[in-house]
This record gives sequence, C-alpha cells and structure tokens, in this order.
Amino acid sequence: MDVWLLQHASRLALRDEAKTPAEELLELLKNPFKQPLTDASIWSALGTSVGFTLFTAIVFSFIRPYNTVIYAPKLKHADEKRAPPPIGRGFFAWTLPLWRTSEKELIGYAGMDAAIFIRFTKMCRNIFLTVAVLGTAVLLPIYWTKNEKDPETDDDKWFIRLTLANVHGKSLWAVVVLGYVFNFVICGFLLWNYRCILRLRRVYFESDEYQHSLSARTLMLNDIPKNMASDEGVARMIDSKAPQSSFSRTVIARNVKDIPSLIEQHDHTVRKLEKVLARYLRDPTNLPPARPLCHPSKKDPSYSTYPKGQKIDAIDYLTQRIRELELEIKEVRNSLDKRNTLSYGFASYDDISEAHAIAYTLRKTKVMGASVVLAPKPNDIIWDNMPLSPATRSWRRLLINFWILCLTFLWIAPNALIAIFVANLNNLGLVWKDFQTQLTVNTTFWSIVQGVASPAVTSLVFLVLPIIFRRLSIRAGDRTKTGRDRHVTAKLYAFFVFNNLIVFSLFSTVWNFVITVVKITQTGEDAGVAIVNSEFFKTLFVSLCGISSFWVTWLLQRNLGAAVDLAQLWPMIYSFFMRKFSSPTPREMIELTAPPTFDYASYYNYFLFYSTVALCFGCLQPLVLPAAALYFSIDVWLKKYLLLYIFVTKNESGGMFWRVVYNRLVFGTILSNLVIFLAVFEQGEADHFKAYATVPLPFMMIFFKLYCARTFDSKIRFYSTHSLNKNPDTGALKDPLRSSNLAARFGHPALYRNLITPMVHAKAQNILASIYRGRLSDGRTVDSGDTMSTSGYSDSYAMKPMNSSKPGKSATIPGFELVPESRLDFEYYKNRSEFAAEHGAGDIFGRSNDILRPGTPGSMWDGSEPASRSQSPTRPPVPRIPSPGPSRILSPVSEGEGMTYSGGYSRPMGSPYVTPIDMGHTRSPFYAQGNDSNSNLVGNAAPMPMAAPAVFRERSVERVGRGPGGAGMLGGGPQGYGGLPQDDYTPTPEQDPMQYNYFREARRPRRDHSGGW
Repeated sequence: MDVWLLQHASRLALRDEAKTPAEELLELLKNPFKQPLTDASIWSALGTSVGFTLFTAIVFSFIRPYNTVIYAPKLKHADEKRAPPPIGRGFFAWTLPLWRTSEKELIGYAGMDAAIFIRFTKMCRNIFLTVAVLGTAVLLPIYWTKNEKDPETDDDKWFIRLTLANVHGKSLWAVVVLGYVFNFVICGFLLWNYRCILRLRRVYFESDEYQHSLSARTLMLNDIPKNMASDEGVARMIDSKAPQSSFSRTVIARNVKDIPSLIEQHDHTVRKLEKVLARYLRDPTNLPPARPLCHPSKKDPSYSTYPKGQKIDAIDYLTQRIRELELEIKEVRNSLDKRNTLSYGFASYDDISEAHAIAYTLRKTKVMGASVVLAPKPNDIIWDNMPLSPATRSWRRLLINFWILCLTFLWIAPNALIAIFVANLNNLGLVWKDFQTQLTVNTTFWSIVQGVASPAVTSLVFLVLPIIFRRLSIRAGDRTKTGRDRHVTAKLYAFFVFNNLIVFSLFSTVWNFVITVVKITQTGEDAGVAIVNSEFFKTLFVSLCGISSFWVTWLLQRNLGAAVDLAQLWPMIYSFFMRKFSSPTPREMIELTAPPTFDYASYYNYFLFYSTVALCFGCLQPLVLPAAALYFSIDVWLKKYLLLYIFVTKNESGGMFWRVVYNRLVFGTILSNLVIFLAVFEQGEADHFKAYATVPLPFMMIFFKLYCARTFDSKIRFYSTHSLNKNPDTGALKDPLRSSNLAARFGHPALYRNLITPMVHAKAQNILASIYRGRLSDGRTVDSGDTMSTSGYSDSYAMKPMNSSKPGKSATIPGFELVPESRLDFEYYKNRSEFAAEHGAGDIFGRSNDILRPGTPGSMWDGSEPASRSQSPTRPPVPRIPSPGPSRILSPVSEGEGMTYSGGYSRPMGSPYVTPIDMGHTRSPFYAQGNDSNSNLVGNAAPMPMAAPAVFRERSVERVGRGPGGAGMLGGGPQGYGGLPQDDYTPTPEQDPMQYNYFREARRPRRDHSGGW
C-alpha cells in the first residue's frame, strides 16, 4: 500500500511539472527561429553548397550539348543580330563565351537590362570581396583574442568566439574605423558604376534602334483636361509651355469601349476549346464514348437561358461562343466614335533631342493639369490603367499600399509558425500528443517530410509573392510594365527586409521583452520602470550576435538556388509532367519550346536582400562577408550564361532598374550603420564617445545619394536637356509616313489586334470534321479580304481560305489551324504576336513595332489596313498585298489622274500607294496634317470621288505670312492646328457630285487630243 502511494505521488508530481500544450507553445514562441547550430554546421553548409554547385555544373556540361532546346533556346530563335556566340559540343565549351563576351557585346545579345543586371552582380561581388578581405583581416583576430580571454564565456565553440559579443574597450575603435572604411568602399563602387551606367545609357541613346524608334521622339501626356482632349488640344498644351518648339504630330486616345474585355474573353474561350479538343482527340482512333461537357460562362449574355447547374456540349457551346464574340468585337470596332476621347495623348517630334528637352523642361511642371513624360514603348504600356483619373489612381495606390502593409504584418504569424513547426516537427509533437505518437512510430518518414516541407513551403511563398505584388501594382494604376516591375522590386525588398531580417532577428527579443514587462507590472511596479530595467537594447545586441552565425550558413546555401537555375530543373520537371501526364494543346507545346522570360524583380530583390544581410551582420560576424562574396562570385557567371543563352527580357526598360537597386543598396548600408551604432553603444564605455563617432555614417550615405541624383539622373534619363534642332520651323515631319503611324503605333492594341485561331493537332484532321458542327472564321485573317466578314459570312461571294502547307488546296475546316507534329516549335511561330508578345518580340528576333526606317515605305506600312487601327475602323479601297519589306520598292499611284478626296475624308495613312506629301519650302508641313478630332468622324463612309477643279487653288498651298514664333505658336497658322480650311469651299455645278450630269459625263472619258490623233 505504501509503495502504491509513493508511485501515485510521484506521478502527480510529474504531472504537475509537465507543461500544458499552451505553455509549450508560449515557450516555443520565445525563440521561434532558434535552430541548433554546431561547429560542423558551417563546414557542412560550405561543403554542400560548393559540392552541389560543382556537381550541377559537371552534369550540366554533359547534357547541355544534347538539350539545346532547354539550355540554349536563344541560339535557335534569335536573329543574326541578337544571336549569342555559338557554343561547341565540348565539355567546358560553354565557359569560353562567358569569358570572352564583353559588356558591349552583351548589350547587343541580351539587351541593356541584362547588361545592367550583370554589372550590378559584378559590383556586389567586388564590394564583398573587398570588405571581406578587410573585415576578416582586421576583425577576426580581435574577436578571437577577446572572446578567448573573457572568463565569463564557458562556450568554446569557435564560431561563437568570432562574434562581437565579448569585445569591449579600445578594441571597438576597429569596428568604428571599419564602419567608415566600408562606407567609403561602397560609395566608391557605387560612384564608379554610376558613371559606367551613364556611359552605357549614352551608347544606348546613340544606337540605331533607339534613334529609329518612334517612342524615343514621342511625349506622353497624362490627365489631360476634358476641354483639351483632342488632337489640337494636345498641341496647344505643349505650345503653351514650349512656344518655340517645332510642330508635332499629336493624337488623343479614343475610347475603345469593351473591346479589351471581349478580346480577353475570346482568347480564354479559344484556349478552353483547344484544351477540350486536345483531351477529346488525344487518341483520334479511339474517341471517348461521350462528348465533352462544360458549364456556360457567366459572362455570356445568354447565360440565364441555359438550364441552371446543368452541363452542355462543350465543343458546340465554345464554338458558338467564339463566333458570338467575333461578331461582337467586329461590331464594336466599327461603331467606335472618334469624338469619345480619353484623358491621355501623344505628341511626336522629328528630332529626339527636342522631345527630350521638352520632357526635361516640363518634368516638374503641370501643363493645364496634365503631366508630360517621355513615351514608353507601345508594348510596355498597361492600357487599362491609362484612362484612370489622378484621384482614382491616388486612391488605388493608397488602398494597395495598405493591403501590402497588412500582408507584411500578417505574415509575421505564419512565418513564426513555419519556423517553429514545419522546420522542426518535434515542436509540433510537443503541443499535439497524437502527432508525437506518429512521429515516434514513423520516424524515417517524418524526417523526410521535414527535410522537404520546409524548403518547399518557403520556395512556394517566394514564388507566389512576386505574382501577388505584380497584380497589386497593376491594380494600383501603374502605367507601364517596366514601372510596375520596379515597384514590385521595391515592395518585395521591403517585405523581405521586414519579415526575413528584422522580424527574424528581433522576434524573440521583443517577445521576451513584452512577457517580462507584463510580469513585472502584474506585481504592482510602474510600467516605465519595468521597461527601463528590462535592458531591451542589451538583449537585442546579444540576440543579434547569437543569430549572426545562422546567416553564414544561410548565405552559403544560396548557391544551391543558383545551381538549380543553371540546371533548369523546374522547367524540365514541368515540361515532363505536362507532356507525359497531361493532354497539352498545340499552343501549349509551342509555348514550352519558347525561351523563358527573366524575372528581374525577383532576382534583384534576392541580391539586394543578400547584400543587406551581409552588410548588417558583417561587423557582428565577419564570416558573413566571405560567404556573400562566394555567392556573388559564382552566380555572376551562371547568370551571365542564363541571360546570354536561355532567358529573354520581356519588356526592355533600357537599364532603368539602376536607380531602384542603387537606392536599396544605400538603404542597406544605412541599416548596417545603425547596427554598428547599437553594437558600439552597448559594448562601449559610459560616455559612449565611440558610438557618437559613428553618427555621421548614415548622413554620409544620404548626402552621397543626393549628390549622385543631382549629378547623373537627368543625364541618364534624358537624351538631351536642351533642343539641338537649329530649324524648328522647317525641320519637323521630314517623313510624313512616320507622322502618320503615330496613332497606329500608340493606339490601343484592341483596335488592331488579330484574334487568335483555335489550334488542333494535325493527327485529328480526319476526325475533326465529324465532331465539329459549327463554323468559325480564321481569326488571324479577319478582315483580310474585301468581302470576308468576321464570322465568315458576307453579302457577296468569299473564296475559301487556302491551305498554308499546300498552295492551291482549300483548308479543311474553316476557323481551325491544323498543326503537324513537326511544327510544334516556337521557331515557326515566333513572328506571330500571340506567341512573341510574351517572349521578347522585337528584342531577340524579328523587328520591333517601335522601329522606324525613314524613307522606306515598306518599313512604315505593315500591310494591314486602317480598319485595325485607331484612326478609322473601316477598310480603305486598296488591295491586300504582302507586307513590303525594305528590299521591295513600290511605285506610288499618282494623285493627278482625276481623283481627289473631298474635305472630311482622309486617305489611308502609312500606305505605300499614297503619294508622299510635298514638303518643299513653299509649303509649311504644319498645314499638311489632318485633324482627326474634327474630321473623318464617320466610321464606315467610303471616299467620294470628285473631279479635280480646273481653276482652284487652296489657301493651304499659298504662302501666307506667318507671325512671330513659327508654326508651333498658339493659333498654329492660317489654318489652325489641324490644317482645317478657314473659308468654306462651294464647288461649281460641274464639280458637284450631287448633280445629274456629274456621273453621266464620268462614264465616257475624254480623250486628250493635244498629242494628235
């Protein structure tokens, strides 16, 4: 009996000593990011990092020559100008081009953004190689000696002895001096590279591509007031601030109604139909017994007519839906009212320096409430955000920033829980007893889960975050895609620094501080006294020293990510599963072979975050510096290969990422200065003289930032800050076709974008006709003929579309594109906008739609009629011909053959069939331009033929005396800004087309007897 009582008492005592799950959770939250660190951890991280990287490089060298589709797609798809240097089939043949390719050549192969990225990576490598040598040579001996002699230190781990934890007295002067040395080193490299960036930008400005691009000489006006929202109003606004400027071709944006949304629905429906057909026709010889079914789209206007919750035939419904969308797009395009304008417009000049000078002059000035900036490339514009008002844009930006701030703070809890439970499943067993039982029984299985789960969850978060921030930036109202990516970089960097650096380092300190203050106040003491007695900054410093060794191993393991990028593991895995375990459509198969785009926002954020971590902990744990130097030394070569041979730049910004990364690197340096101040303040004497000596460090970086901004930013941003055009009155519009294309190039893409066509594998050609019950038009050839309608029907006879692979033979099924197995490659479709837009079109292959070649009509006119442009949704009466290239010279039709166009109608702009406007010195180019805000407003009216007047001379060809200021002054000359006649012209009865004899006489052409019979 006594023995039982003793056993029962012992069990009660153990139960009282055992902690509840809630108490265990609170104990774990005191230090959620605590990880066991041994002497072997750093050596293990170093060996794993270097060993895995070398192993990956060796395997890559073996399989690279046999997998050029994955490891060198740009060699296959790039044109002659952009093709990177060829690579041999040797084992290390891929390393020689990396060594021999200079920065200038890299710009030609990969673009300015890629060259700036590699320069930034090299700068980080050089900075950390320099500070690593200085830091380890000076600080490591001091730290080792001082920690060894400290009698209070019982821990003999060598990596603990290499911290600042037990360094006091005069030895701290080494930290102060190195703080200044590090700042000078960083400033020196930043200043040197700032000058190099300026030199590269000047080379970029002088390049042929930039000199011949339309966007380089174009200004964009945003937030135009309603009373000035016209072509003439845009010119008046610029002339009000730059009266001495030459005449510019201006265009105001027109409202495109719901066309972008309709095209988006059309693309989605086409892709859905392709997916349905790919699954259904996977084995054409053995079709499934039931046809595929789907739910009607909620965006379908007739959605309410379908049975609720019931599926319908997918092929029939999607076919009908595509046909309805095509008809609606056609109808909306033809019903656009050009008088319905939006709040933005463009003004193009003949001289690049003049356009940049005006943008520089008006960079800080509002013109009648509108802002004037350099126009981006047309494919860089986010068109949906352009019409937003300033109030709407400000409200959206405020709301999105609020949500990002909430996301940043809300991520603290999941971040701590992942660090506690996912990284160490034993902690989960402490608060969940049933799981502890499973953990004990299946130790091996859960060990594998723990090793995979933590990096998988973290990688998934880092993969999803840029997508979330990018979409939020679009909703915030960013006007350009490159500007959106720069904002994403800034937001990602702020998120990483706060959650993965500040919270990671301070969470345990703040948690313990709060618990301590709460316990003290519960005893009745004053809260202020409790806060003072808690020694928060001393605890914070000790915590930073304790966690500094973790960042050494963390940075060493970053090379694993660089090796994974080189091996292209994720694209290979995705492609394998897509081909083997799915039914990919021909479009998806083609997109798998396209070169991937480089995510500058994510990679810049990673590099900036690594640099910030290394700088902040460099003085607390000097081993962080060589770890960062090793990473950048390896990754600079790997990233150079990726940018040369694998990745493409989706939207070229011309190197405008530099200011973003420069400012964040300066901020990281200032943050490291604050860490030095904290360390010296806590470890120094009572007078804190050494700490006060570090106070100028942050201000040094701020002044340096302001100096660089004042010295370089304007020269980097603008080609010229003053106009170099010596003859502003007569130098404008030397090429009228360039002027004519302004509205087409900077018009909304929804006006002229070709609709995509459903693509089906050629193996299903024979069975397709039996399962297809509808009829579609070929979306890529919509409006290609004079009699073909969008839906394939017309009031006159239309010939059947020709088979592209067999000339003279009709296509099998109208509205479908059959793709054989041999053509499932991006190489065959890289010049089609539907594929090229996402994979660097105009930058690595083909010709950019922003490039102009003066004097060559074929380069101005791409063979498409103005029906697909913002100028006029109608089809002009010119025959459809292939797009003339620079090697084909067309003879323009003469205007002097008895056919003119009356007022209110305009000829097709940019067509090679139109005689160029006479730009002689007797006629001002100002009067030769049409005003699209006041003319050509009838959408579908055909030009009216009129006999040329026998004796009539328009006032526009007369030489009228011009007032002071030239053609660009307010008032614009005798015919106003739009070249409109100031006097009404009344034709004679013989010239009036409404008279009866007008058409009767035109039937019998009169013969010219001047040359005899």
